[in-house]
Amino acid sequence: MTSTFLVVPQWQGSGSSRAMRLVDGAHAIRADLPSAATRLIEVPLEAGDSEGTGIVRYSSIRLVRERLEQSLAELDDTPIIIGGDCGVEYAGIENAARAGRVILLWADAHADLNTAETSPSKAFHGMVLRSLIDAGVVAASDVLLLGVRDLDDAEAQFIDESSMPHVTAAEVGDRVAERAAAARAEGVEPVLYVHIDLDVLDPGVFSGVGFPAPFGLALDELTSAVGAARAQLGLVGAGLTEFAPAPAREDVPGDSAGATDDEVDEVGGAAGDALTVILRILAALSR
Repeated sequence: MTSTFLVVPQWQGSGSSRAMRLVDGAHAIRADLPSAATRLIEVPLEAGDSEGTGIVRYSSIRLVRERLEQSLAELDDTPIIIGGDCGVEYAGIENAARAGRVILLWADAHADLNTAETSPSKAFHGMVLRSLIDAGVVAASDVLLLGVRDLDDAEAQFIDESSMPHVTAAEVGDRVAERAAAARAEGVEPVLYVHIDLDVLDPGVFSGVGFPAPFGLALDELTSAVGAARAQLGLVGAGLTEFAPAPAREDVPGDSAGATDDEVDEVGGAAGDALTVILRILAALSR
């Protein structure tokens, strides 16, 4: 499989106080990707406005989606979208649906199933999956929730009412195979899309996110689940989102005025460890 990485340093969909760090995270990942296989999607500098949608900064989110859609339409390779916030996944999953019925592995601490009416923050990264379901891009029964553990009440209610399945890492291969068989029985060709928000990992494994949640997956659990899903069904797209790294060395408070070597090394070491984790996940998606 040949992959193209689409780097989308969007922050406008995030409701985190660390939202602007998503820009740094996207560019840090980009620096470690092969330049010939990487494209940068330009993101507006301005925050944007709601355009009457009830979604904060929606105008910028819409513009980024349009730019990403255009790049996706030009690709022959398998796209792997690098966020930025989870809102960038809308265009990726919508593009995947043009190839067949999407079986969606949603690896995330959060279900992102709010609406503009139910969302406490009105931030789009908490609505993207519900938006895709409501638009008919993906069926709720074809979404496999992996590592989801931090839910708002409205999201939990929607999961119960739609019978959206939670799966363990060990179950992923069998459940993808089941959904693919169900699609083929209905005369529809299934395709696989994998969404990964880095907060699906336990904070002890990866802490560079805006909304860490305890009791997440180990790295090997996540990469094994991705491999099991891909063994059952062809991957037509994937996304990795929500890397919000700690400040760079030059941003460490007091660094230029007496920060200790240990303090500076801790920041630099954490960034290096985070990118090692990310590159292992990208290898599982693109190999």
